[in-house]
Amino acid sequence: MNFSSKLLENAVNEVSQLPGIGKRTALRLVLHLLKQTKSHTKHLTNSLTKLVEEVKLCKKCHNISDVELCEICSSNNRNEELVCVVEDIRDVMAVENTVQYKGLYHVLGGRISPMEGIGPHNLTIESLIERVKKGVVKEVVLALSSTMEGDTTNFYIYKQLQTYNVTISTISRGISVGDELQYTDEVTLGRSIVNRVPFGDSLVQ
Repeated sequence: MNFSSKLLENAVNEVSQLPGIGKRTALRLVLHLLKQTKSHTKHLTNSLTKLVEEVKLCKKCHNISDVELCEICSSNNRNEELVCVVEDIRDVMAVENTVQYKGLYHVLGGRISPMEGIGPHNLTIESLIERVKKGVVKEVVLALSSTMEGDTTNFYIYKQLQTYNVTISTISRGISVGDELQYTDEVTLGRSIVNRVPFGDSLVQ
């Protein structure tokens, strides 16, 4: 792809590094920005800069937040005895969209995947164990994607928490095996949360 401007080429190269965006799509986006007013483009770049420089991870659940303790963890309307374990922020948003869940969350930051070099130490499993140790949490809901990596992570967490006085459940299999949680429709996901089952029972199904 030949460019008449080095500045244009650099911008396209940067945008094309985003997931799912190739060079042609990146070029279309950059040219679109060039057609906008300078103030419009500056608002976009300023918001991205503030995002990178100021965004935080909640010190309790590891969800993305503007402050040290996210709105969900700091809410008085949440059940502190119930913690839903998910892979990332998109899964929190998916579960929240069901309007069926009133507990707290724990964001792992991924799932165990030896093929990708991701082990338990790369996730926030240790801080989950520490939350359970405090004795406030009475039930942990494992809501990871129904994939081999998701099931492996579920089982690992189950074994780590098995010795503590806490109920370990998993969302019911209304979600097809192999499906990503974030792509599941709200009704199906909501029913899976409401009809969760003890994790130990799911091992023999």
